[in-house]
Amino acid sequence: MGADNFVTTEIGGKRAAKRARVLLAAKLQTPFGEVDARLRDLSRKGALVECAKQPPVGSEVVFLRGSTVVPARVAWTAAGRVGLEFLYMIDEQEVLVQLKKQSGGQSFERFRRPGLNEDLSDKERKLAEAWGVTVGITLPESGV
Repeated sequence: MGADNFVTTEIGGKRAAKRARVLLAAKLQTPFGEVDARLRDLSRKGALVECAKQPPVGSEVVFLRGSTVVPARVAWTAAGRVGLEFLYMIDEQEVLVQLKKQSGGQSFERFRRPGLNEDLSDKERKLAEAWGVTVGITLPESGV
């Protein structure tokens, strides 16, 4: 995830905000206790979260995600989702911290299936061709 996850949206033509689409664990401190939530969308001005128990529109909550703790107001609710308007704009760095790759800079190459994009031996190619015929696909010629 990174800056390419940011999208500019206009809400009712009134404003435009950079929002990052994410899927991260978060919590809300609500009038009826702490609620587990899934953060789906984050900007400097607010967030979209999913949670089982939704606080009523207009209620004051506290959004918690990692070291980001922000007082907010519930702007809207619908079908398990809650739109939050932060009491103050959070620093852009706080948004980017939530998007930081958890891999610690490691390459995702180690998660690839072994042998992907490698040349097949004649025996492996024949086996793959036989399997392909059974599922209705064919392999390109070896010189291609």
